[in-house]
Amino acid sequence: MRRATVERSTAETRISATVNLDGNGVYEVSTGIGFLDHMLEQLSRHSLIDITLTAEGDLHIDGHHTTEDSGIVLGQAVSQALGERKGIWRYGSALIPMDETLSRVALDASNRPYLIWKVDFDRDKLGTMDTELFKEWFQAFAQNAGLTLHVENLYGTNNHHIVESCFKALARALREAIQIDPRKADAVPSTKGSL
Repeated sequence: MRRATVERSTAETRISATVNLDGNGVYEVSTGIGFLDHMLEQLSRHSLIDITLTAEGDLHIDGHHTTEDSGIVLGQAVSQALGERKGIWRYGSALIPMDETLSRVALDASNRPYLIWKVDFDRDKLGTMDTELFKEWFQAFAQNAGLTLHVENLYGTNNHHIVESCFKALARALREAIQIDPRKADAVPSTKGSL
């Protein structure tokens, strides 16, 4: 079973995350930031990764530490659950529409983290969450999950739709990349022999 639990405690946050990569998209998420909870629920549902994540952070300051650290912990849990990454498809991509919005994600679960972020917002906040924090979450997640991750909003005007389509596109691309290839289930998908 490809499962992992990661706990992280700092002076700013206390976060625990459990993932099951071969799940059914069942989630229990509580970060104290409503919009972030909604996005992590979308990530679970559309990737079919079961996610349990609880976070307590210094929200009296702002949402930065809780947002970034939740990306760190969830990314670490995904990476641990992938183990040596044997048998995975490795690559995944998705083009996700949401009403007037269209977003694209392409990723390589290569264990060489990198983020390309081509997403702009014309509002400072969604709910209580600063829109600038979405890039911080994707950066932390990509870095700690070991993903080369390209996220691009092609067009759209509704900021809620823009960010939600990005999370759903990540979910579908991740679902594709981490699935087991039955023809190479015992092999690491690299000519180097390791990722």
